[in-house]
Amino acid sequence: MVPVLIYGTPLKMQDVTHAPLAQASPFPRFIGSEIYRNSSYGAWHPLRVPRVSTVMDLSRAMRWLPAAQFITSPRAKPAALTGFHTDQYIAALQAAETAQAVSDETRARHALGTPSNPIFTEMYRRPATSAGASLLAGELLSKGGVIYSPAGGTHHGMPDRANGFCYLNDPVLAIQSLRRNGAQRIAYVDIDAHHADGVEHAFAADPDTLLISVHEANRWPRTGALADCGVGQVFNLPVPAGMNDDAMALIRDDLILPLVAGFRPDAVVLQCGADAVTEDPQSRLCLSNNAHWAIVQALAAMSPRYLVLGGGGYNPWSVGRLWAGVWATLQGAEIPDRVPDVAQDVLQALTWQTPQRTRHPEPHWITTLRDDPRLGPIDADIRSGLQVLAARARQWV
Repeated sequence: MVPVLIYGTPLKMQDVTHAPLAQASPFPRFIGSEIYRNSSYGAWHPLRVPRVSTVMDLSRAMRWLPAAQFITSPRAKPAALTGFHTDQYIAALQAAETAQAVSDETRARHALGTPSNPIFTEMYRRPATSAGASLLAGELLSKGGVIYSPAGGTHHGMPDRANGFCYLNDPVLAIQSLRRNGAQRIAYVDIDAHHADGVEHAFAADPDTLLISVHEANRWPRTGALADCGVGQVFNLPVPAGMNDDAMALIRDDLILPLVAGFRPDAVVLQCGADAVTEDPQSRLCLSNNAHWAIVQALAAMSPRYLVLGGGGYNPWSVGRLWAGVWATLQGAEIPDRVPDVAQDVLQALTWQTPQRTRHPEPHWITTLRDDPRLGPIDADIRSGLQVLAARARQWV
């Protein structure tokens, strides 16, 4: 294992690997649900595409998801959501699902029934299911282990309103659940193309939560500036359009791993949004899925509890391939150069229509999971941003 450098101090990975907690599950577990298979935000919303169901189907087609490792997600009850969300908001969300309509007052106050956060059939049940998975994950990880919940990662949700396609904030609820179940120091790492504004809102003043967000600069919600640091444990790195795998590797090795290692967390939560790859329509970043998988693997040894969530991702082929590879990485499964016919059938069955046209997959989106690496020069803004954060980290440590 290559040593990690904490700002000049050599650190071997065995020095930061925690001993397993007693009675930890011996294998990673996958939390999912069939609610995502036929649920859609609407005909032309970016989240109309199948994502979690594709990951489930691909993982099973690859023989990576035996029944013993799959957990059906519970639906969180309203009272379980009020650790972060207000009673009034949860009531409004339930009422909107029942009536399939909202008043002008509710729309203005809670941002429900907007183009970003539309009225749809399962608008309470679907996010309450992903929130239920995150709450359950905190309980299941009380003795340690690894859990994957690709339906999670809705990091924009605010206490009293929906925000950025996110009706609830399951990462916040996951961190709260982990803390209730024995994890005091929690590192939250977010590699979605969009800033984790809702999670930062919840924990910017909490010294026991390390927040790292790597996101595209000048991309909605246009928060998470380099200078935003809360009380010292918030590290935001906005990156320029076109960021490639080499740049993300540098960020991983010079920012993410040293910070997490120095923090010595009891739990790591990784939001592994799939919208930073070249094929995604909602960002201008240029990663391959290899960059995500390398971070997933590198963080696995950093704490006894590891929760990996989904997040953004709006091309059904790229998000399905990326998130299936996340599960393979957590399992230690080999990703073949060419997937078997049964997995190709899953990918071939996907459709993706935009208001302008029907999108057709590239041939390798059907036959492979692994992208070709996307290498290249590292932008000077990334190097300077890392220097700023390294200086801050030296003070913080």
